[in-house]
Amino acid sequence: MLRTVAVVGTGLIGTSIGLAVSRHGVTVHLLDQDEVAARTAAALGAGLVGAPDEPADLAVIAVPPGAVGEVLGRTQARGLARSYTDVASVKAQLTREMLTSLPDPSHYVGGHPLAGGEHSGPLAARAGLFEDRAWVLTPSPTTSRDAVNRVFEMIALCGAVPVIMDSRAHDDAVALTSHAPHLLASLMAARLRLGSQDEIRLAGQGLHDMTRMAVRDPGLWSDILQANAPAVAGVLRELRDDLTTVLGTLDDLSDAPRDMRSRTLKPVVDLLDDGAAGLAAIHGRRSADRETQVEVLVADRPGQLARLLDALRALRVEPEDVMPRHSPEEGTLSMRFAVPAVRAGRIVLELEQGGWDADSIDPASGARRQRAVAPPRRTGEPHRGFREPLIPARK
Repeated sequence: MLRTVAVVGTGLIGTSIGLAVSRHGVTVHLLDQDEVAARTAAALGAGLVGAPDEPADLAVIAVPPGAVGEVLGRTQARGLARSYTDVASVKAQLTREMLTSLPDPSHYVGGHPLAGGEHSGPLAARAGLFEDRAWVLTPSPTTSRDAVNRVFEMIALCGAVPVIMDSRAHDDAVALTSHAPHLLASLMAARLRLGSQDEIRLAGQGLHDMTRMAVRDPGLWSDILQANAPAVAGVLRELRDDLTTVLGTLDDLSDAPRDMRSRTLKPVVDLLDDGAAGLAAIHGRRSADRETQVEVLVADRPGQLARLLDALRALRVEPEDVMPRHSPEEGTLSMRFAVPAVRAGRIVLELEQGGWDADSIDPASGARRQRAVAPPRRTGEPHRGFREPLIPARK
């Protein structure tokens, strides 16, 4: 059980973590080279300024990506905590560095909460920043059970949803969904500096929405882009190809006969259709939260999670649609996924017949369905209320 957390870096993310876990009775120690920032975070109720007298259960390194390695190495060398994580938005390069440079890399697990805001600094922090947001973990083969368990517990206290990913897959994903969009928002915002006052006066909500993500901290984003340059460049090359198509089509329109303009414009119309499909995919992904949720408890024995994922594939549920959830109260790990309501009952029944402890959850009330009889269960499979360690001890 987490009792003490050390937060190194009291900006938006670090202070929000302190606020979130403090409300659950965890003692938080705040460290920052900027004493004003640390004291501001403490005044908000995020914790106490200064290092703990004894090693904290968990240290969260909430500094810019370029500084994580140095700060993490220094804090582990001085024994600040028993386990360590970070919140940097780029993971592959950092993971490689940590495996070779940390005194004991087994105590470290990479992390990235998918939450933020338009403003930075402790005054922008809030305890609910992470509610229902994904929080990616990128454990390495050497990561210890205790390190993962402690970070899982912190994520649960913050109200976030843990997602385990390979560090390279994480970086590719955020290049597409975060890093490139931020850069494009900045490039569009940069065009506005050339606009006249009369032109700027016509800016509507669409322009505000598009440029809202424009980079406000060039130093931070220089670190991010440097660490994730190949993945971001890949996304931008594809966008460059699309822009080349748009530019060529618009140039051709000026010379095209009126009766040929619709045909000439078709490549751009196709791209607009692709854009509508991409937007629908985002909305469809979000609407999955309104579908019926199914939760399956995982026994703490080698091979059980892999066996469950195989069973889910047979039921047409892909691993990337499954999110792990940790219950600090019960000390258990379960897997949750959304399926159409018409399929939920059958999926739960087949899982139970296979010996799994599965529940469907009403999307409106959050209530679990009521069982008439206890489901069949293989010998040794867990049942709700049975508490086991989250991850098997490493040999």
